[in-house]
Amino acid sequence: MSWKTAFRSFYYETAEEPEDIVLPPAETALLVIDIQNTYLEPKDTPEENTRWQPFFDRMREVVIPNTRRLQDWARENGIEVIHARIACLKQDGRDRSLSQKKPGFNYLLLPKDREDSQIVDEVAPRADEIVVTKTTDSALTGTNLRMILHNMGVRHVIVAGIFTDQCISSSVRSLADESFSVVVVEDCCAAATDELHRHELAVINMIYCHVVSSAEVRQFLPS
Repeated sequence: MSWKTAFRSFYYETAEEPEDIVLPPAETALLVIDIQNTYLEPKDTPEENTRWQPFFDRMREVVIPNTRRLQDWARENGIEVIHARIACLKQDGRDRSLSQKKPGFNYLLLPKDREDSQIVDEVAPRADEIVVTKTTDSALTGTNLRMILHNMGVRHVIVAGIFTDQCISSSVRSLADESFSVVVVEDCCAAATDELHRHELAVINMIYCHVVSSAEVRQFLPS
């Protein structure tokens, strides 16, 4: 199925197919969000490991290798590669947003220099690639990424990373609100479950972004 008809929610079931996407390299950035060591660490119990195993498998077999290939493609074609990660500046995490201080899955205490807060080696920054540190879901809120993109003349943002239903969705919505054209690469993203992943893609598709595959996005360079 083509990106023009996939992941359609109720709102867009009968909408016309969108126009072709064109991504001029000088006006485009690839933003990779939160692919960090902490999310690949074993859980505390065998039961939790079993529950999370499909996510671990998708990350290792699909998301990380596809994202690495997407980064290489972007670098080869002059598309800026930018990284965002969750990390706090204070050891005690006082600078975190409320969502990261609440008990539960979203509770994160990741001091910026600790190993578990670092970006996974396979998709780590190269040379002078920009890394923004965030204590919020959105990569724009509370960082200077908005200004960085504007200063570099970026109008189109390709998004990859985790979690589809949390930081990806929040970042995509923020980017769309700032009038960036956004493309989300489905097979470079993951949520805790495939159901959550696919549901959120349908929610954000066609209004905040266009959801495409890593094979399709390579076709969007100007001829």
